[in-house]
Amino acid sequence: MNESRSAEHVRAALAGAVSLRDLERLAERVVDDPAWQYLMGGSDDEITLGENRRAFERLRFRPRVLRDVSTIDTKTVVLGQELAMPVLVAPMAYHRLYHPEGEPAVARATARAGGLFVASTMASTPLEEVPSQCPRWFQVYVYRDREITRDLVLRAKAAGFSALVLTVDAPRLGKREREARIGFGLPAGIRAANFAVDQSDLRLKEAGTSSIAHHASKAFDATLGWESVAWLAELSQLPVIVKGILTEEDARLAVDAGAKGIIVSNHGGRQLDGSPATIDCVEEVAKAASGRVEVLMDGGVRRGSDIVKALALGARAVLVGRPFLHGLAVGGDEGVLRVFDLLKDELETTMALLGRTTLAEIDGSVLKC
Repeated sequence: MNESRSAEHVRAALAGAVSLRDLERLAERVVDDPAWQYLMGGSDDEITLGENRRAFERLRFRPRVLRDVSTIDTKTVVLGQELAMPVLVAPMAYHRLYHPEGEPAVARATARAGGLFVASTMASTPLEEVPSQCPRWFQVYVYRDREITRDLVLRAKAAGFSALVLTVDAPRLGKREREARIGFGLPAGIRAANFAVDQSDLRLKEAGTSSIAHHASKAFDATLGWESVAWLAELSQLPVIVKGILTEEDARLAVDAGAKGIIVSNHGGRQLDGSPATIDCVEEVAKAASGRVEVLMDGGVRRGSDIVKALALGARAVLVGRPFLHGLAVGGDEGVLRVFDLLKDELETTMALLGRTTLAEIDGSVLKC
């Protein structure tokens, strides 16, 4: 972190942040530049990274008026878990790059907000130390050495995680040029805490090379097929949600393979550049799933109004990533909670101005064709 700040200064900064964009600007001032480039970058020319936002901005509402909107209810249920609003914390690696308390701070705030936390395989805190009072799913990368994945999954099951999120769009990592230009490697004191093995390859700092991509190329199983869904489900006896679906064909295959949920995702614009924005794929995937499994989405959500747009197109809920790490960097637990609070206030305002009082009333009719 770049600067020390008093508790009073942090409280004032959080109070003055009236949007997630404000928190992003504050975070950029306090996060070390290599960690910032790692967090904010996409692949290649970052077309998809930018399109994740632009696609939301193209969608327009059809508001209805003179309805009683004095009470707004944002509660929902996702895979049997009651949530205060349809927002989950997306799986992200190495939270301790942005605050010393890392993943536990995010999970504590998520519990206070009535949300759900998805812990990354590449977390900087062991999965057993993610506070259990928070509803938790565990994100899975499948390793060439299946025993590594098997051990992680069984540990997650034993620790009380209630679902697995299988990331399927990373047989190799996209070309993340921001990381390569600076030779990104993990700094001293930060590690992939779910693993006890030597991690010198993750600390490699060499211009033109990303240590993260180097590690993934050696470790991730590029032969992975749809049978992995059934393998993980049988191994863990937990529901498996498939993350990284963008097409109706793969949505149907995911359902046929036994997935209990689908996350429409392009990995935050960090994999195949030129892929469509995720919001542009939600309707196609939801129609293909045809109610057989719940559909969620991530990528580019920065406003409560974005949540409404995703739900209108068929998503059950959204996952939000980078903004939670911005909040964490600025104010620890309270910064993360500020992200939830801003999104909830904007969600309620959008619903009221659309003339909708419950999430069940949000459908395609709220959007202009």
